[in-house]
Amino acid sequence: MQPKKASREEVLEKLEEAGGQRIGVATTVQRQTLVPEADIYGVATFYSLLAEPEAGIRVCQGLTCHLGESAALIKELRTAGKKAVFASCLGRCDQAPAFWDPDDEGPIDRAPCSPTSPDLVIDLEAADSLEYEALRSAATRGPDWVLGELESSGLTGRGGAGFPAHIKWQAIRQQAETDRYVVLNADEGEPGTFKDREVILRRPHLVIEGLAIAAQCLEAQNVYAYVRGEFGRVRAALEDALQAARSAGRIDDRVTWHFVDGHGAYICGEETALLEALEGKRGMPRMKPPFPVEKGFRGRPTLIQNVESIACLPGILRRGGDWFRGVGLTEPGTKLYCLSGHVENPGVYEAPMGTTMRQLLAMAGGVSGTLKAFSPGGASSGFLPASSIDIPMDFGSLRAAGSMLGSAGVVVLNDTVDMVHAALTQAVFFEEESCGQCSPCRIGTQILRQALESYGSGDPDALSYVQDVAWGMGEASICGLGQAAALPLTSAMKYFPSEFGLESETGGSTPS
Repeated sequence: MQPKKASREEVLEKLEEAGGQRIGVATTVQRQTLVPEADIYGVATFYSLLAEPEAGIRVCQGLTCHLGESAALIKELRTAGKKAVFASCLGRCDQAPAFWDPDDEGPIDRAPCSPTSPDLVIDLEAADSLEYEALRSAATRGPDWVLGELESSGLTGRGGAGFPAHIKWQAIRQQAETDRYVVLNADEGEPGTFKDREVILRRPHLVIEGLAIAAQCLEAQNVYAYVRGEFGRVRAALEDALQAARSAGRIDDRVTWHFVDGHGAYICGEETALLEALEGKRGMPRMKPPFPVEKGFRGRPTLIQNVESIACLPGILRRGGDWFRGVGLTEPGTKLYCLSGHVENPGVYEAPMGTTMRQLLAMAGGVSGTLKAFSPGGASSGFLPASSIDIPMDFGSLRAAGSMLGSAGVVVLNDTVDMVHAALTQAVFFEEESCGQCSPCRIGTQILRQALESYGSGDPDALSYVQDVAWGMGEASICGLGQAAALPLTSAMKYFPSEFGLESETGGSTPS
């Protein structure tokens, strides 16, 4: 008698149970699920934590950790006889150079954060609460009230896209299909970003309450929390908070909750790639439309929100949408800004949206050395020169400056940094993390990395075609990875031309 064919969604779970891609594992999982062995092998080799289950200690090679001498750290570990490999950003930029040992995992050290203030929305230093006042108000006053407050607040997605949250919610409410899902995107992989990790560790009840409000308002039957695999015990903080809320009678059993580990793929931070992963497939972004609000997880209407966005909801409903809108300087609300690199106190600083880089640096104790450049929103945002220090750190202002706020993963570079090498570090990251689905990204990221290496080896003409490649990637790539992957290089060439053998331009000077 043949085994019953398992759901495709079980493939990743069974690969995880088997300890990752080892000899014979794909065959074993095929017998358990009847999913073609080639598909299982393709899934297993796509995710780094499954493809290299015995890699040992993973040492971050993101830009912040590179500045923090990660190369020296991995050499030290190997000299000591330990198995260690370089990995993409581990989401521990405040602890550079960061490493993660899956076999000997201790607690993640907390990063410095903003002091408590009445104007903070999430307030990472405040005590977490089991009151769930906002959820009770949402149940009493109904979905229309929730949507009205959400619209009044002007909340936009804090994961990077900056899309108005209320439009997503209203679109799902309007769907005829009643089988709906709420998905928490906690797969925080953008280099320079570690805010969601801190939110979950410090204020997990805000996240659980926000998800419960979303499920109640949208009449969703299932909540999925997709948590970055490299975060390890962070997922347990959410599970513990849910159990405490249930024990206190704050959460009922009408909604089914699911907690899922990511398996090591930066691309799964893209919402449709995340859905593919939840469905047990390779995390490759989907073509849009249709959008997830229409056909998302399992082809049903799905709300996908970032951790910070969800954590804003209780405060918005407790204090009002107008209050939230008024807290911001240039755009609604506050923002969690992550500062790392050449800064005295790396950490997560909550400040009104539109706070300048100069003000953020003051909050973090200032620059270590003389400011040369910074990435305002993670690797995808490219570089801005020190002369941009007074640009408001919001979505619109940075877009106008040719950059982006993204996830607000701010990496600070002092004047000891070689911008060619900094751009190469980012290019290596994007090439390694490209899912390979579309040729503009798959080939373009490789070309950019090779061009930088050739230029560094003495070829003065190696960068002559960079602008053409960047244009093609931006216009034809399926998702944001390919569309933004050239920005670190093109921005560095724009603001620091002499380091790339180009004619000098203004823009890189240090402000007074």
